[in-house]
Amino acid sequence: MSKDAVNTAAAASPSDAAQMPADAGDAGYSKDLKARHVNMIAIGGAIGTGLFLGAGGRLHNAGPALAIAYLVCGVFAFFVVRALGELVLYRPSSGSFVSYAREFLGEKGAYVAGWMYFLNWSTTGIADITAIALYTHYWSLFTDIPQWVLALVALAVVLAVNLISVKIFGEMEFWFSIIKVATLVGFMLIGIFLLVTQQKVGGGTPGLGVITDNGGVFPHGVMPVVLVMQGVIFAYAALELVGVAAGETAEPEKVVPRAVNSIMWRVGLFYVGSVVLLALLLPGSVYSADQSPFVTVLSKIGVPAAGDVMNLVVLTAAMSSLNSGLYSTGRILRSMAMAGSAPKFTARMNRSQVPYGGILLTCGVCVLGVGLNFLVPAQAFEIVLNVASLGIISTWVIIMVCHLVFVRRARDGQVTRPSFRLPFSPVTEITTIVFLLACLGMMWNDPAVGRKTLLLIPLIAVMLVAGWFGIRRRVSRTADQELSQLTK
Repeated sequence: MSKDAVNTAAAASPSDAAQMPADAGDAGYSKDLKARHVNMIAIGGAIGTGLFLGAGGRLHNAGPALAIAYLVCGVFAFFVVRALGELVLYRPSSGSFVSYAREFLGEKGAYVAGWMYFLNWSTTGIADITAIALYTHYWSLFTDIPQWVLALVALAVVLAVNLISVKIFGEMEFWFSIIKVATLVGFMLIGIFLLVTQQKVGGGTPGLGVITDNGGVFPHGVMPVVLVMQGVIFAYAALELVGVAAGETAEPEKVVPRAVNSIMWRVGLFYVGSVVLLALLLPGSVYSADQSPFVTVLSKIGVPAAGDVMNLVVLTAAMSSLNSGLYSTGRILRSMAMAGSAPKFTARMNRSQVPYGGILLTCGVCVLGVGLNFLVPAQAFEIVLNVASLGIISTWVIIMVCHLVFVRRARDGQVTRPSFRLPFSPVTEITTIVFLLACLGMMWNDPAVGRKTLLLIPLIAVMLVAGWFGIRRRVSRTADQELSQLTK
């Protein structure tokens, strides 16, 4: 339901309107997420397989300048989350940016935002269960088990956790994040010790000489650094979960600013700091996409079972991502279903106040991913990862567009901005949108996968248009019904 409709209803019947949420999809949720859950969800969103695994191949291609790429992308990711945080404090909603798109861009905007986000997480979910199966095959105990069976088991476990209650989801994310943070801190302490004591790493002495003697900060030029930006952006995907989780916490005005502001230093410490350490310990050419860069370093200094430990952590990161994907799409789809732009069953909630319909729909797509693992196990991960990047970039662009409209309405006196604000509006939003679209365009330079992914955009657009014409009457009827209930 649009904000204009809510305002009209409020003028007709203030007492009734005050009792109704601006987004019907926000009704019925528990407020069981605590501050520590939301803080760790923010950390978990900022730390994942993009760092634990993806940094190896990117270091090999871009060299030490990868730290600059992580920093630049991290700044823009922070702008997106800061903008979303301001919208959350204006009006907390489990529908998050879909609810804000409905208010500031209309039902068409909410429809596009919701289904593109669903595309992101459903395909990311396929990537996650594929990654989980691949990581599990690392241990000889599971080598003989087919990849698709392991993917199906992982999906079933995370589905069960999500359906029990939001509190269990929060606890699972809390401990997943603890494992990831503890691992990174442990590695950084080891790396700093190696630097300070000048211990040999792979036959060489760590320090600035490792960089200067191997081509400098940009060993392969600037272009490889530019080209890895798209992959780095995907590494930060899931930061927007803070906005979704805020709808199920009792005190969003206290929790959200703290969680959002902490993202920037976490990015600086964990991503940029880790990459700088990796570059100081070994030349970029030593790292590879086939192995976690942390395992590469630890194996060079003879740490026993380094591969087993890091494989367990990367497995945890993939489980965390899958867990978050089911959680967020369940809430987003319910918000859409209550407005008529998603199937009715996705609005259903169980006794634990969990929107199980949307979660099951996402799982259904992930089951298709299990089939993909059966048919093309070698290509499954790369195929879906690139499709997911279309979803996350479009989602972040929509968040910034919503914030632009929000600020404009605030200047017109229609809404009131909270004290927690995105600085330098509208320059910040416009610059971020341009940067995100540029990252999307960079995919054209990858003819093998990226270019083919971009060619999917017209197909996705046709599907969205066809879908809208299929549901627009239902959306209109739903809005009319809500308005009539408010004005009774």
